Amino acid sequence: MNKAQYFFKNTWKHRAHVVMALPVFIILLLFNYVPMAGLVMAFKRYDYTLGIWGSPFNGIENFKFLIASKDIFINMTKNTVLYYLVFTILGTVLNVALAIAIDQFLIKQAAKVMQTLMIIPVFISYAAVQFIVFAFISTDTGIINNLFGTHFRFYSTASYWPVILTVVKIWNSVGYGSVLYMSVLAGIDQELYEAAEIDGANKWQQIFHITIPSLVPMITVMLLLSVGNIMRSDTGLFYQVTRNNGQLYSTTQVIDSYVLNAIFKNSNFGFVAATTLFQSIVGLLLMLLANGVVRKIEPNDALF
Repeated sequence: MNKAQYFFKNTWKHRAHVVMALPVFIILLLFNYVPMAGLVMAFKRYDYTLGIWGSPFNGIENFKFLIASKDIFINMTKNTVLYYLVFTILGTVLNVALAIAIDQFLIKQAAKVMQTLMIIPVFISYAAVQFIVFAFISTDTGIINNLFGTHFRFYSTASYWPVILTVVKIWNSVGYGSVLYMSVLAGIDQELYEAAEIDGANKWQQIFHITIPSLVPMITVMLLLSVGNIMRSDTGLFYQVTRNNGQLYSTTQVIDSYVLNAIFKNSNFGFVAATTLFQSIVGLLLMLLANGVVRKIEPNDALF
């Protein structure tokens, strides 16, 4: 039996699973792979009258134009990377800490209620979150200024926003992010804890020597998956929560919000395509590099 015959025979044998997976494959094909044909615009001088395929090629001029905007390019790239590092490091630490804290609850029913409440923020759109943030930090009617009798002008002072955006991001994502780690904790053999307790280990020692080592493979996988998105940011967070305020760009403009602004204000779609292609290539290279490092250190934790 050749490979083609084996493939069709195996596919027919598992036809029920194939049918179940088919909608996902179709969605991935239509929304993730077919649009990749549009990346050709990154190497063209796009003309509405000629369309994507009829527009003339201009080589790497769009990339040169991107890099030529030196101050903007460096600033938004720096902001993108720094926010990624802060969100990833702080988010991972808090995700793990929260998962362990809930797992240690003596009243399991209370733990389930808290777990449900924690994941609610992730379902709140940033279009609504911007009004919640405004209610807290607006100059005249904001809760913070009224509570402390201050007149901080948050929407005209860029230096405040790294902290504000970090707080909003953590509030939005940590509860949901801890759920994955809680699923790992549920699978840890309880006999390990019992044996450690018999040997005289207290709760902190059990956490450091049993719980955290059991979470390391999941932490590694999540970090590897996130590295591919190092050049991407949460557009809703940086565009809507900041209300796209130009006075805040020095600390809030990231590549994704820059691209969105370019789409609305600039008809040069070749330049926009070049920017997104730059994001994707850097993300791919970093993910391959990180996976290679993990594979050298601990092959079982690598993605491939």
